[in-house]
Amino acid sequence: MTTPLQFYLITDSHYVSKRNWVEAEPFTGREKGDQIALKLSPEILDGFLEKIKADEQTNIVLFTGDNVNNGDKNSHEEFIARLRDLQAAGKRVFVTTATHDYCGDGEDENFFHAVRYTETGTEDIESVHKGDLFDMYYDFGPAEADSVHKESGSYTVLLSPGCRLVMINDNGNGRSHCGLFQDGMQWLTEVLKKAKADGEIVFAAVHHPVLPPWEVYRHLVEFEMVGGYALLKTLFCEENVHVVFTGHTHVQNIQKYTDEQGRWFYDVSTIALVSAYGKMRKVSVDVEARRCKITSVQLEKLEGAPQDKPPQEYLYRINFTGLLESLMPLIKTDFNRFLSEASCVLPTDKLKKHRILAKAALKKLDALPLSVLAKFGKKYNGLTKTEIAALKSKRALTPLFEVMRCVFPGNAPFTPDTVEYKVFTGVTKKADALLKRFPVEKVTKLIPPGSSLTEMAIPMLYNNRTGDDDNLETEV
Repeated sequence: MTTPLQFYLITDSHYVSKRNWVEAEPFTGREKGDQIALKLSPEILDGFLEKIKADEQTNIVLFTGDNVNNGDKNSHEEFIARLRDLQAAGKRVFVTTATHDYCGDGEDENFFHAVRYTETGTEDIESVHKGDLFDMYYDFGPAEADSVHKESGSYTVLLSPGCRLVMINDNGNGRSHCGLFQDGMQWLTEVLKKAKADGEIVFAAVHHPVLPPWEVYRHLVEFEMVGGYALLKTLFCEENVHVVFTGHTHVQNIQKYTDEQGRWFYDVSTIALVSAYGKMRKVSVDVEARRCKITSVQLEKLEGAPQDKPPQEYLYRINFTGLLESLMPLIKTDFNRFLSEASCVLPTDKLKKHRILAKAALKKLDALPLSVLAKFGKKYNGLTKTEIAALKSKRALTPLFEVMRCVFPGNAPFTPDTVEYKVFTGVTKKADALLKRFPVEKVTKLIPPGSSLTEMAIPMLYNNRTGDDDNLETEV
């Protein structure tokens, strides 16, 4: 039996140098309003890299963009030092970059700005521009490549006999176009056609999604899809590319696309490394059998976080969803503290202005029974009066927070046989019926053509895609 080819994949590490901030409200507020852990980004990255270095059976590591958070030179220098450390440990390292990795210079639409967070605000620091990135990361991919498209920074390399990697570097202007322009697409087409003719297995990687994690994503922010994603779908199917690794959305998500001729590929999107439930992928390839197995790896402990609980639980409560969930009890006991700690998460200035009304409304929301939602959608949820009555003792926010907790790590919690699924789809079906009678433009414009609120909600309630966003076994 041949030894399988193995590699790790990391995306969206959003590394922030500790030289770029001090412990004060400006950076604390910045982190609270995000959904990634910025302060501990070095410790999180180091924790995963130690796992990789300890794995003597796996000597390949892929990084697929947004390596740093704000395009500053400090963070790039420290990130690159870690890449060289991986190489010194005997690992082959392949890197692409994306929009967070550089700052706009007037020639593109990239709005990132390299700053250091001080006690009272921010100050400018040295930045990296798009034209700097190819040379900065040349030793991590292009130096080993057998074909390079320098304009975009894309390249291709043989991982082992019969197995090829194509790293597609986003070549857009930062916002309205991400991905390859015409010349880059021509290069990619030629690379893939040659690989197919040579009978090679091909893994592609690109930062922005080829398939949206949910259809509403494509509808609302299509500019954040890889440019030419429709062309890529056709190209991957034609040239037998069965797996493409993507990032950017920060969502752990596996989607399968099948064309009218039955040709197919998987878009394996990986959660941001520095998300609360951040993971990296491990891929094992049996080249001879043309099969691969994809698994996911989490941290069991994290330097800088409390050691009495899993790091995921600590990190979850740093940002908006987890922070809001943990603060809800303060509405009853210490509303001033609630408002203080919820800054940058909720519009606390407006809440303070209408303090009495806001407190009463939030207390009502916190205590809202699940039965109220069940009654609202009872015509559509299939629940009996007895089943609805039993929900009076259940708080509506509990399953809602559970859904929100799973938005980024995937594998949503409620299958169609659960009460929660029936309640929430009953609510959306009732809302869809109301929108047909009384269209509200602010709402209807958010719904993809031919879709509905219910169809948008279902992927958030349970995994109706491949059944498991963490693991995949497939032929390649």
